[in-house]
Amino acid sequence: MRRLAVVLCALLALPLLGIAGAWLAPQADSLELLRHQATTVLPGYALTSLLLTLGVAVGVGVLGGATAAAVSLFDFPGRRLFEWALLLPLAMPAYVLAYAMTDFLQYSGPLQTGLRELTGAEGALWPDVRSLPGAIVLFTLALYPYVYLLTRGALLERGLHLMEAARLLGAGLGRRVRSVALPLARPALAAGVALALMETLADYGVGSYFGLGTFTTGIYKAWLSMDDRLAAAQLATVLLVVVGVLLWAERRAQARLRYASSRSGGGRGSEARAVQLSGRHAALAVALCATPVLLGFVLPVAVLLHGVWREASYGGVEGTGGLPWGRFAGWAWTSLKLATLAALAAVALALLIGFLLRTRSAGLIQPLARLVSLGYAVPGAVIAVGLLLPLGWVQAAAPGSAAAGWAQLAVTGSIGGLLYAYLVRFSAVALQSVEAGYARIPASFDDTARTLGAGSARLFFGVHAPLLTRAGLAAGLLVFVDVMKELPATLVLRPFDSDTLAVVAYQLARDERLAEAALPSLAIVVVGLLPVVMLSRAMRER
Repeated sequence: MRRLAVVLCALLALPLLGIAGAWLAPQADSLELLRHQATTVLPGYALTSLLLTLGVAVGVGVLGGATAAAVSLFDFPGRRLFEWALLLPLAMPAYVLAYAMTDFLQYSGPLQTGLRELTGAEGALWPDVRSLPGAIVLFTLALYPYVYLLTRGALLERGLHLMEAARLLGAGLGRRVRSVALPLARPALAAGVALALMETLADYGVGSYFGLGTFTTGIYKAWLSMDDRLAAAQLATVLLVVVGVLLWAERRAQARLRYASSRSGGGRGSEARAVQLSGRHAALAVALCATPVLLGFVLPVAVLLHGVWREASYGGVEGTGGLPWGRFAGWAWTSLKLATLAALAAVALALLIGFLLRTRSAGLIQPLARLVSLGYAVPGAVIAVGLLLPLGWVQAAAPGSAAAGWAQLAVTGSIGGLLYAYLVRFSAVALQSVEAGYARIPASFDDTARTLGAGSARLFFGVHAPLLTRAGLAAGLLVFVDVMKELPATLVLRPFDSDTLAVVAYQLARDERLAEAALPSLAIVVVGLLPVVMLSRAMRER
């Protein structure tokens, strides 16, 4: 069992090794290509990615932190509703939000068309949303819940208690917020911003659809358009280094957050109460919390529903109307099949690794499990390059051989390569959930079972498995939803006639067939609501 786990973990680390191995090409070629990229495309990719991440960092930090402080520290009409409603944009992938808002805000969209009819104006009423500022706003609306969740949890731990203590010492509201709430929330803000930036750098759908020259779009262009594997690997390495720095910052902030939360008590069990707002201040709090929910979820869903209605009424063959239910069923079945298989495989692997870590018989599993945990921070574009590079080496070493043919068939000619990429990307999600489940099982249960003569198999199936049911289901659900939304790796590695909902939505939107893209996009959003419901229930139980 231990050997199997070691082999599986090593296989999941292979894409990262593939990226590193690309630098083993002749040094002169590598350095010459790197110098060429440094004088041509690399500065543009770096500048665009830097401006995008800086804008998103400010946006999610301000919006996520402000909404978390509003619902945690203050009481106003609708506060209980906004506590869970602010999570709804988590169900909206950034690329789906981009399709919906482009359809709504573009020159031929309903908003500009209606305003031109009312005012008699001509031409565009505002700049095209498909721009760098537009991408910053959309990423902010889609990713601020990361900051909201972590900051709200930090403030609920001790925020009300310490704010009340500061009030009793004579501090005004402004000073309490500046001197107590902001320092308390700083580690959570940093962790949430780092997570949002990792998602931003991993994105391909928004960058490609808006025509932005980011590292991720550059990797695809180098690989698919210029057929330059070494250039793609070098860009992937740069992106991987940046993501690694963000991951380090997120882990450090999380450690500081756990340390701060483990200190003095307080929280909801204390006598402290949220500050009651009324009048203008209550209206501002309601507007602050309602705006991201309306713009990040309600409006895009309404636009998608309108697109589905428009396609059903006026689309179809020769404008006769009707939705493509037959094709949609095929796309949905492919997505459900891949997501289900990936979820089952990820949960099985997480249970195996979690059991070995639990029983202290891990050996090499401990460092390999930590390496596997890095997979979630690795963009799908990097994983795709890391999988295809070793395949290219095999084909170059033995052209036309049976081994090269079988390797190509396994990675690009079947769903095997896709499932492999999904496991590399999302096994960390399942492992984190399973480890959290194991943390709630007392070690005395294991000692009792061992005393009664239970072996490893009986210990797991008789003791651990029943107690890990909820953790396993949660892990499977999270992986399932992540696979349903995944775009970059699927776009490169999918075999022929295996389009998923995410790929179809991207292709239709890229061809400006936004009404046709509405149905698969809406299906992705509906599936994305599942973990949001799970999170909202967990928040209500706290």
